[in-house]
Amino acid sequence: MGIPGENHLAAAVVAHRGRVLLVRRSETERFLPRVWGVPCGKLEPGESPRDGVLRELKEETGLLGHVVRKVGESSFVSRYKGHEVKNWQDNFLVRPLSLDVSLPHPDQDYRWLAPEELSTVEIDDYNNEIVRQAVSRLRGR
Repeated sequence: MGIPGENHLAAAVVAHRGRVLLVRRSETERFLPRVWGVPCGKLEPGESPRDGVLRELKEETGLLGHVVRKVGESSFVSRYKGHEVKNWQDNFLVRPLSLDVSLPHPDQDYRWLAPEELSTVEIDDYNNEIVRQAVSRLRGR
């Protein structure tokens, strides 16, 4: 970690009663404003992905969670201040231990959606794939 031009992230696919939690990003976000996706964020220096995903979940939704299992890894390239940044992400299936969602920005929204309802919101292909990866593991495929 800490290599310039590299980020390590963790994403939470929060599943409850056959539905997955999606959050719409604030329009003030630099990366993918107003796009729907799963709670995700950068790991702190020395933080494990399992600890980081639960911290990010709490920061972004107010929810407490329990990591069920890691469901995969993904990567993407983004740009920051004119430089390419390689992003490495661990994706986790998380069971919520609380259900009272509290979002940090007033222009955000959230929905609990069944996998077949994902197309009802503006979700990018990357987040869509993360959810599908987790749901297929949930269903044992």
